[in-house]
Amino acid sequence: MSQAVKSKALFTRRQERTRIQIRKKAVGRIRLSVFRSGQHIYAQLIDDTKGVTIASASSLDKDVKAAVKTGATLDAAKAVGAAIAKKGKDAKVQAVVFDRGGYLFHGRVKALAEAARENGLAF
Repeated sequence: MSQAVKSKALFTRRQERTRIQIRKKAVGRIRLSVFRSGQHIYAQLIDDTKGVTIASASSLDKDVKAAVKTGATLDAAKAVGAAIAKKGKDAKVQAVVFDRGGYLFHGRVKALAEAARENGLAF
């Protein structure tokens, strides 16, 4: 098994483990899911009971893209966190459960979460 395949398999296991814990503790709350790539960061508010995405924001959105130089920085993550919190407020979502996926709660993921908290999402 190559290193890349093994690394992806371990990431998938961490992601599944996180989602199982979230399902146990969510109690019907909306899930704030984060995905980060090497160049951008994305966030979605997902209603798992209905299986629909309520709102989404990313570093590719026009308002965020105009405010930051690149989508792979802490500033971009903070802007995306603020944008998803604003869209969540518009959709009347206050309490969410944070889904970090398989990522560590560190760096851009942490910056997005803190910006979302500062702008009105409770988790």
